[in-house]
Amino acid sequence: MKNKINLAILASGSGSNAENIVQYFEQHEIIQVKEILSNKKDAYVHERAKKLNIPSYTFSKEEFQDTSFIKRLADIDYIVLAGFLWLIPKYLVSAFQNRIINIHPALLPKYGGKGMYGDRVHKAVIDGKEKTTGITIHLVNEKYDEGEHLFQAECPITDQDTPQTLAQKIHNLEHKDFPQVIEKYIRSRAK
Repeated sequence: MKNKINLAILASGSGSNAENIVQYFEQHEIIQVKEILSNKKDAYVHERAKKLNIPSYTFSKEEFQDTSFIKRLADIDYIVLAGFLWLIPKYLVSAFQNRIINIHPALLPKYGGKGMYGDRVHKAVIDGKEKTTGITIHLVNEKYDEGEHLFQAECPITDQDTPQTLAQKIHNLEHKDFPQVIEKYIRSRAK
């Protein structure tokens, strides 16, 4: 019997969420991060992976769209998207049904969808004169940001907030809640 549940993290950027997740599960008795995959060769997440002693790999759009990519994930139980900006192909959603978890920097269903990531979201939230924003952790389906919600957390927006200050508030929420929600979800499915 397999004694560990293996995660693969997909990331496109600096990888602070990826690093936070790896550190959270470092000494975990059941869950471990097996590898970090990125669609960008120069993404800082590779440096973080090296520092954390986690294998990392860069893949191309063509490779990702090809169903043979699934072989890379042969020993992976769950995929975690931590700032990954591509739509997940249908074959992968199907193979990992209810086992791909994403985090979005807004309270979905508002401010989600194609092209809504990072500072674009924070600017849209401020332009929309919202009083609160937050994070949504959700399962992934074939459409951007439309999977079942697992968790949401809010934070207030002040008149002084900029996209950059909002980004910091959101990162704080992400780092606090994302690993715990992943663990809780996996444990609930293991029962």
